[in-house]
Amino acid sequence: MEETTVKEFLETTPPGKEVVIKEFTSVSQRTHYILRPDLHLHCGTKQCEGIRFYESRKSNWVSIENYNNEYLTYLCRNCKRSLKTFSIRAKYVVDEKKWIVSKFGEKPAFGPPTPARAFNLIGGERDLFLLGRRNENQGMGIGAFVYYRRVIESQKIRIFDELIRVISKISPEDQVLAELELAKKETQFTKGVEAIKHALPQSLNINGYNPLTLLHSALSEGVHEHSDEECLELASSVRTVLFEFAERLGQALKEEAELNAAVNRLANQRKDS
Repeated sequence: MEETTVKEFLETTPPGKEVVIKEFTSVSQRTHYILRPDLHLHCGTKQCEGIRFYESRKSNWVSIENYNNEYLTYLCRNCKRSLKTFSIRAKYVVDEKKWIVSKFGEKPAFGPPTPARAFNLIGGERDLFLLGRRNENQGMGIGAFVYYRRVIESQKIRIFDELIRVISKISPEDQVLAELELAKKETQFTKGVEAIKHALPQSLNINGYNPLTLLHSALSEGVHEHSDEECLELASSVRTVLFEFAERLGQALKEEAELNAAVNRLANQRKDS
């Protein structure tokens, strides 16, 4: 069984996984209190929107004789508004002088946050996507992969529309636009991608690869052909590429807007002079 620290357990261990923590408590007057290190967690408030320090303001004492079910609550030190709550179970093994600890769950949910731009791309399938995230976080690969595939297939038109909208602004004469319009009419996302022959603008590629092609290669795989572990890797890859794709779309529009503003400023400056 993996051995870790309280800090690493709370920050990086997914729910349902048991770990060993030898230095789990401090002792005061024969009472064992769970250690409360500051944590480095994502804060989603508008004031923060990034990784911040979280601190615990409540002590939790535990018994070394019985199972302990506890809630640990942390508060963002920066905005002092965002809470992170962990539901854990801990049992002390006397002979080995170590604690066996696991999480029932945590809120907000375990794992990296979903970017707002990704939710915009996902559209009406937010709840289905979050079910996929929950399956992925709990190591259920087949479930995660199936949910992600359903989300992308059902939002195929929205994904192509968003791509068309962005390319129309950054490269309005691009020949791929007509192919994307035809791809929207295909019943399946993967068939739509297969119909696209021209490359996307370079700014939308991920490490030199067309993101649609990357998603296609993963989603065209049969779920029955892979183990749960392999499906988990595929699901994680689909989510990562989808996040980055959404980010590239937003960034391309931002860069185009900044370029247009710069051109207009210089053009107006020339007229004034």
